[in-house]
Amino acid sequence: MTRSASGTLPETQVRAMFDRIARVYDLMNSVMTAGLHHRWRARAADLARVGAGARALDVATGTGDLAIELARRGADVTGLDFSEPMLELARRKAPGIEWVRGNALELPYEDGEFDAVTVGFGARNFADLAQGLAEMARVAKPGGRVVVLEITAPQKPPLSWFFRLWFDRVVPALGRLAGDPDAYTYLPSSVRRFPGPQALAAEMAAAGLEDVRWLLTAGGIIAVHGGTRQG
Repeated sequence: MTRSASGTLPETQVRAMFDRIARVYDLMNSVMTAGLHHRWRARAADLARVGAGARALDVATGTGDLAIELARRGADVTGLDFSEPMLELARRKAPGIEWVRGNALELPYEDGEFDAVTVGFGARNFADLAQGLAEMARVAKPGGRVVVLEITAPQKPPLSWFFRLWFDRVVPALGRLAGDPDAYTYLPSSVRRFPGPQALAAEMAAAGLEDVRWLLTAGGIIAVHGGTRQG
């Protein structure tokens, strides 16, 4: 049985939610971030340290943007997600990438198959964060990289004031315009419940990663963590 962790809904409800919003997902990402989410995914791909001949797995890939960033660096990439409508959009974007339907908490791979394992804006949706991170570490090769890109709540004003206004008022309003207010009320709730940068680094270390470091960007709203699978 999975414990309640970073998300605020059971896994089946989260999957159903992403199935529903697949058609507006990319547009909403661009609107909510002014298009900057592509830059943040590029930073995450940089921390994955992949190149030609490397194998990479992007977990909770959604419509595939982080997987595509990894492929641009020459890696042989697999993108995995539990939402088939999301994967359908990913396949249209990049038919040359392997897109697989699967559960992040039970990755269908042997130990040590990948040089890098990433997740972009999906870890807070894991029904069990510790299990999800442990699975990512398990399928990484010894010395391989595990990278987590997530939204984080800034603690100091004035940015903390803006963050609350944006995520508690503006984002749900955008969700109503997009036709799914529940999904975009879930977003700020899931961010609030997700561990801060230091606590997430500790979770990654507990999952078997070493030299876990993170960088903050976008004024402290975005955190990119990277760690190395212990040998």
